[in-house]
Amino acid sequence: MLKRELEYFFGALRFFTRLPVPRWVGHSSDALDRATRYFPAVGLIVGAIAALVFVLCSYLWPTTLAVLAAMASSLYVTGAFHEDGWSDMVDGFGGGWEKAQILTIMKDSRIGSFGAIALVILLLARFCALIEFDPLEIPFVLLAGHAVSRFAATTLLCGLDYVRDEGKAKPLATRISVGELGFAGMTAVLPLLLLSASEALLGCLLAALATLWLARMFQRRIGGYTGDCLGATQQLSEVAFYCGLLCSFS
Repeated sequence: MLKRELEYFFGALRFFTRLPVPRWVGHSSDALDRATRYFPAVGLIVGAIAALVFVLCSYLWPTTLAVLAAMASSLYVTGAFHEDGWSDMVDGFGGGWEKAQILTIMKDSRIGSFGAIALVILLLARFCALIEFDPLEIPFVLLAGHAVSRFAATTLLCGLDYVRDEGKAKPLATRISVGELGFAGMTAVLPLLLLSASEALLGCLLAALATLWLARMFQRRIGGYTGDCLGATQQLSEVAFYCGLLCSFS
């Protein structure tokens, strides 16, 4: 059983990152279906790498450059997988009117004006948010942001249908069970314990609102989700989480 769970975990790690996994881990659509519970755990690893890069670079450079290096490390580790989904989603929903047109645009490997502008704004928003935190807090913020945002994307598997006959998220298209979603949620909660309760609550609230807004749009416009929609949800909810942490009512 332990080997099977490790296979599920490493399958998720291989699908969402460029990190090496043991050779004995096989390729199976069914195993990847079961790996959905480990998406926030993958986020913890990506966040830990980004946090480590930030800490090391902060000894050499100002906070701004250390944050930029941390962001670059997460982009490298994931191959900008989710950022690509964000730009494709914005291109599709920004340039398409009907379902078929939206799906066709999202499948196009070329990036359009909507996607390019949205990607620049998203990365800039993430950078501007992160540099507002106390440098000592940034590693914990990165850990939580990457885990919570991947849980946010996982919730779409629970409530929406996959709308393509094939695609990069097709192996994940089965509905996640309540137990698997609960496990994913508990994993996402762990790094929140490193933050103050009020900050964590506001961060999760804004991430949830961003996720609900996107889910409603996906359901209304195309009747469900695609792999690009999952990536876009991860990206927007991550930035929303950071903005929630920074909320001040004083």
